Amino acid sequence: MKVVVVGGGIAGLSAAHRLTESKRPGLQVTLLEGADRFGGTIRTIELGGCLVELGPDSFLSTKPWLTDLAGRLGVADRIIPTASTHRGAHVVHRGRLHPLPDGFLMMAPTRLWPMVTTSLFSWTGKFRSALDLVLPRGCESGDESLGAFVRRRFGGEVLDRVVQPLIGGIYAGDPDTLSLKATIPRFLEMEARHRSVIKAMVAQRRAAAKRGNGSSSVSGARYGELFSFDRGMATIVEALLAHLPPGVVQTHTEVVGLHREGNFWRLACGNGRQFEADAVILALPSRRAAALLHGTDVELANELAAIPHASSAVMNLVYRRSEVPHPMDCFGFVVPAIERRNIMACTFSSVKFVDRAPEDLVLLRVFIGGALQRELLESDDGALQQMAGEELRDLMGIEAEPLHSVLSRYPDAMPQYLVGHSGRVERIESMLEQYPRLALAGNAYRGVGLPDCVHSGEQAAERVLGG
Repeated sequence: MKVVVVGGGIAGLSAAHRLTESKRPGLQVTLLEGADRFGGTIRTIELGGCLVELGPDSFLSTKPWLTDLAGRLGVADRIIPTASTHRGAHVVHRGRLHPLPDGFLMMAPTRLWPMVTTSLFSWTGKFRSALDLVLPRGCESGDESLGAFVRRRFGGEVLDRVVQPLIGGIYAGDPDTLSLKATIPRFLEMEARHRSVIKAMVAQRRAAAKRGNGSSSVSGARYGELFSFDRGMATIVEALLAHLPPGVVQTHTEVVGLHREGNFWRLACGNGRQFEADAVILALPSRRAAALLHGTDVELANELAAIPHASSAVMNLVYRRSEVPHPMDCFGFVVPAIERRNIMACTFSSVKFVDRAPEDLVLLRVFIGGALQRELLESDDGALQQMAGEELRDLMGIEAEPLHSVLSRYPDAMPQYLVGHSGRVERIESMLEQYPRLALAGNAYRGVGLPDCVHSGEQAAERVLGG
């Protein structure tokens, strides 16, 4: 049996590894990547003595698939948690950085006094958010946008000043168009089970504190559940490549044509090479998969092409610690769209994980673009660096020029799970049933995080092996 995996990101690598891991007799696996390297958006480099992530810098441990994969690859002992100090986040409000109230997790306050004393919300906004404690459950009327859910439970201030920038940092999207069911379904489950989201979050926080991976003073994300590797996220890519048999992976081999001929698939590449396969896994952005499948199934291709994507850019900047007036007493800050600034967020990488930078240096990651500011990415690299510098000067008081900087652009890299996305994915999966040896993998379907991508790749491998 010959299987060709198209796409060498984390999903494609995971699919190829699961195939070879099966040790099925007679199985021949080929992984084709159009670029000159593997890993997709995962890329770790050294810059000025700092360990710099050009793409994602962490993964969520509550989704076990990446952690399990690391164990099978022998690199689980290299997984590290976020730093134990300064866990928390700030948010820009009226041009200044304000700490999120202690215990404010994603969209819900879980402690009373910090919420009462915070300057982020008006008294009207605080009272409105507290109504979640007494509001009834929502009616089950189909999919709901994340923005609509937050307004319904907590009001507009919580959405505009906190939830929108936090969600923007994860999905680079607009909460008023993103599906709650497809992005953060646990909040639907909280409402269904506890009625009040605040009550559910309080119970969850207390349980996490008892397990030792949470704290009553944490705010923002679930930092106790975020992990990386001691030498960066590229560790998992290097481990996957090291465990694939010789001759499996090929770079500079972009697939430009895919045709079904009887029980076989024929793949044409831009370099003139052709491959024949019994089964194919397309670990590609959905629009690229759509282009390849258009000649086979127009309806399937149209559904794939209809999944929109957002673009973003990440600017890594290295400064001398003495030239950064900010106390660096958190993991970073997010910027609400209502502030009308030119960045979405900034992560203090040298605070978030230990040993990312020497003690006398500061490593920052600035995020630009997303669904709400896509026009900014039309600027050239120099203009984007100037934007980032001006925002850091205004918000953090950094007057100095960075010692080092590197910009990474990610065009159409983040799928937007719009309202109705789950239904679209179900239709896609239904259409695939007539092609048992064709599978899709990647972040466009059932999760955008790295563990989700690993899981999708492994599920795709299992599908074609059983087809």
